[in-house]
Order: sequence, then structure tokens, then C-alpha cells
Amino acid sequence: MAKAKKNGSKPKPYTVADVKLLKQHSRARTPVPKIAKQMKRTEGSLRQKALKLGIGLGHQR
Repeated sequence: MAKAKKNGSKPKPYTVADVKLLKQHSRARTPVPKIAKQMKRTEGSLRQKALKLGIGLGHQR
């Protein structure tokens, strides 16, 4: 018997405004958890998008 598919949600696409905001936070070195809460996205999602855009995210230790 085949398993039933999960009815998962689709990822919310990034808008131009989202990307602009992410770049601003990158320049300001805002901590990732704070950005995630503000943008209502996961930390992993933000880190992946920043990686694709070629920008740093958060602070360096």
C-alpha cells in the first residue's frame, strides 16, 4: 500500500522588497534570529537566500 502524501505548504517566494531588506540587514550585521522573526522566515531559509545572493549574514565570530 502506498503512503499518503503530506499536504505541505509551498515556500513563500522572496519579493524584491524582501531581498532589499535582507541586504540592508546584511550591511547592518543584524543577528539572524532577529531578521527571521521580523521577516517571518526560518533562519535556514534566510541563510540559503543570502548564500545564493552572495552576501554575508549575521556577525562573524
